[in-house]
Amino acid sequence: MPRPLTVAVAQFRPRKGDYAANLARIGEAFAAADAAAERPQLLVFPETITSGYFLEGGTRDVAVTAGRLARDLDAQYRARVRAPRTLDVVVGFYERWRDALHNSALVVRVGGRVGGRDGGRDGGAVLHVHRKNFLPTYGLFDEERFVERGTELSAFDAGWGRAAVLVCEDAWHSLSATVAALDGAQVICVLAAAPGRGVWPRPGTPEGPASHARWERLLCELADEHGVFVCFANLAGTEGGKQFPGGSLVIGPRGDVRARAPLWDDAITVATLDLDDAHRARADQPLLADLRVQLPHLERAMRLAQEGPRPRPAFDDDGPPPPARPAVGATPSTAAHGFVLTQAPLATHGGPPPLDLDLPLVEAMLVNFLRDEFARRGFTRAVVGLSGGVDSAVTAALAARALGPANVLAVRMPYRTSSPDSLAHAQLVIDAFGLDHRTLDISAAVDGYLAHEPDADGTRRGNVMARQRMIVLFDLAAKHRALPVGTGNKSERLFGYFTWHADDSPPVNPLGDLFKTQVWALAAHLGVPDAVVSKAPSADLVQGQTDEGDFGISYAKADVLLHWMLHGFDDAALVARGFPADEVALVRRRLDGTHWKRKLPTVAMISGTAIGESYLRPVDY
Repeated sequence: MPRPLTVAVAQFRPRKGDYAANLARIGEAFAAADAAAERPQLLVFPETITSGYFLEGGTRDVAVTAGRLARDLDAQYRARVRAPRTLDVVVGFYERWRDALHNSALVVRVGGRVGGRDGGRDGGAVLHVHRKNFLPTYGLFDEERFVERGTELSAFDAGWGRAAVLVCEDAWHSLSATVAALDGAQVICVLAAAPGRGVWPRPGTPEGPASHARWERLLCELADEHGVFVCFANLAGTEGGKQFPGGSLVIGPRGDVRARAPLWDDAITVATLDLDDAHRARADQPLLADLRVQLPHLERAMRLAQEGPRPRPAFDDDGPPPPARPAVGATPSTAAHGFVLTQAPLATHGGPPPLDLDLPLVEAMLVNFLRDEFARRGFTRAVVGLSGGVDSAVTAALAARALGPANVLAVRMPYRTSSPDSLAHAQLVIDAFGLDHRTLDISAAVDGYLAHEPDADGTRRGNVMARQRMIVLFDLAAKHRALPVGTGNKSERLFGYFTWHADDSPPVNPLGDLFKTQVWALAAHLGVPDAVVSKAPSADLVQGQTDEGDFGISYAKADVLLHWMLHGFDDAALVARGFPADEVALVRRRLDGTHWKRKLPTVAMISGTAIGESYLRPVDY
């Protein structure tokens, strides 16, 4: 007879730092899951679902004990479900335990009996707590600064079988799943807050960012190797520009995907499983049984690997062979001797991922980003400075898709020396996307100041214009209860090619992680008029000026070099791969000389609670 287990995986956008609101959302998920045709016995939520993930110093504000969360979940379940039976729930949260903070997962049984002669009750019974073992503290992650590591990993018993829980990076270390499987787990719940990264085209792979496809590949291999079911719950939504794609999964013990949640959306995905599938998979491929036999020897090898230098290998040797005698009349040959020789030059491998874009995916991510950021900040309207260039055109097009064209105010701000083409091209964009618009000439405001600085050179005059345009945008934003949207691309930001505290001032920027060449590709995809896409890029602050003329190198060359540099290749490695040394030096000089422009003001630190150093809260907290 089959041993059925109905599982549900829930993903949603948590409200940052709001325990009560997220608890109520979990309650709504209880009610939705209870309405499923097959009511689940197990419901799995993502990592840190009670608070959001990127909290920095705000972690201690929202951390709760496992006991409190268990009681709160049981109360939510009883309030939302009319005839509550028992339900096992896995929830990721920041935990306060023994006066320390942990990134944890709670397994709690909600519903069921509320009392009895034995004084116990099912409702709110804690079945298991797992504290994340591996804390990512690299790249965009900084966990070990704010929480402590867990040091235990075990499976637990439930009425329907035996299970284990891993939190995010725990699953990237194969030994974690091995320990869980050796401890008898048939189901491994993997809770994650995994931002989506990697947007190059990948034909034949699952939809979504490359990082999400890698998660699926990793978890399918994990399930197949150990003969276990995997329930993967991933956050959805945006936090400080990092986008969680959702895409939760239920995977069978042969590495087969049984159910897949949609990308980006709040969703509950239900699947009914036969736990005997795990038994059959392990019988057909007894890797776990082999491991149990070999485990004592592997444990010895691990100890030796940690203790230091290994002993010399032991082997038998019959002595050196006699010297070979060439055949009479033979001569040395440089031919392949019957072998097919292939050679991979250094420049063809080991480089960064492609700069090509999966354009529909990028569009979806950036539109979702704008919607989430505006909703979180309580705004419905955007203000975009429309220069007639490709960056502002793409920004306006994305904002129109995210908020609706009527909610995007495109502002043209010419100066008396501006090119007439800038106004005309901006009008093409306004017409193409049906934007609300306004034109304000900044000449009088700029000249009013420069009349007192007659010796100002072109750079100073251009900076005054750029800062005046930001005054206009922020004032109009205040007037219309709107949010200014930035238009700077990644190439300009890395080269420092912007006016400090002007172009970089708007609080939301959808293009800041796209190189200029990628913006051009996205512009064509979005339907930006060709006259805007094809013209030479220019800040239009000085007559005859172009970006590439100022750089001394084209965007096409600069973007490739910047891309390699950001992936850790030094100048010597780039020259060895065929990049011209003078171009490498030019780009490196630009990159290394402008770090200060990409940072907030440096404040003298004289206390233990300096803002941005010790007192840390994310921008969307």
